[in-house]
Amino acid sequence: MDTYKQLAQQLDALPQGFPATQSGVELRILQMLFSPEEASLASQLQFDLETPFEIANRCRLDTKTVYPLLKDMSRKGLIKISQEQGHLKFGLMPFVVGFYEMQVSRMNAEFAHLVEEYFKTGFEEVMAIRPHFHRVVPVRKSVSRDLEIHPYESAAQLVENAQAWGVTDCICRVQKKLIGDPCSHPIDVCMILSQSAGAFDGSKTIQALTKEEALVTLDRAAEAGLVHSVSNHQEDIWYICNCCTCACGVLRGMKDFGLANVIARSSFVNQVNEKECSGCESCVEYCYFGALSVDLTAQVNPARCVGCGLCVDHCPSGALRLVNRPEDEIKPPPRTEKDWMEERAAIRQLLL
Repeated sequence: MDTYKQLAQQLDALPQGFPATQSGVELRILQMLFSPEEASLASQLQFDLETPFEIANRCRLDTKTVYPLLKDMSRKGLIKISQEQGHLKFGLMPFVVGFYEMQVSRMNAEFAHLVEEYFKTGFEEVMAIRPHFHRVVPVRKSVSRDLEIHPYESAAQLVENAQAWGVTDCICRVQKKLIGDPCSHPIDVCMILSQSAGAFDGSKTIQALTKEEALVTLDRAAEAGLVHSVSNHQEDIWYICNCCTCACGVLRGMKDFGLANVIARSSFVNQVNEKECSGCESCVEYCYFGALSVDLTAQVNPARCVGCGLCVDHCPSGALRLVNRPEDEIKPPPRTEKDWMEERAAIRQLLL
């Protein structure tokens, strides 16, 4: 079997998915990123982390050949790497959310056009599956202090709880610009978090931030009308995306495919104080989800509201606020990434 087809099938066997297309564009993407030797080894990796010796032994390969290939792929952001008890371990990384987001420095016009083709011909299938890739977390100024909010539901709390903070360019906006359809929103707002102090010091691809600078970046994204979103589980959140429907690979699903629910909503919903609402329609401009309309005063469709809080943040009269959804409408996200993967694998009828 062709090496790249084998890798593509291995990636599609992950709960995240990597569907095949009639054109085979997904294989051309892999060919741009992986050498034949890298693709051959990556196609034999497992999602669970292993040492180079364990990988070489299982695949009947020479450790001296395997180790430098693993190190090089990890430096390129193509596979997972972790240090556990003094040993480096490696594993297969999904396409999205995974090694694609790590390729900002390698993005060029050819790559951008391939990604666009794949988005339009192969990606709708994986976006329609639940649990969703991403989950909305509210803009920090939109949640009243008297509301109970879990740490995993607060972008600001996620920043506060981290030990290292960084920011990179949004690969979605870089990609759209390269195909001649630029987005007007800021590019440098994709945030990375770590529990290891100094994790991004000296990085060539991630700009290290202080905690205060990270909070400013959050506010800057909200002011630009971007929706905070994170991975759809409670623990070990390591990134905060700041998304829009014009460029974001997830939110574009609403505009390009007509998918009503492409992202898991927060535990909050917008509420209007009709006495304070002037009917100015400013809120409508900041709602990507079609949840707001104006008939003398703002009207909320709770079924479409994802509880992002952007409209609250941009209401000039202060007439909007987030409130807790009814308890029977709240479904807590999976606790861990493993739980998320197990739920998604069951839907896709995969064996983990």
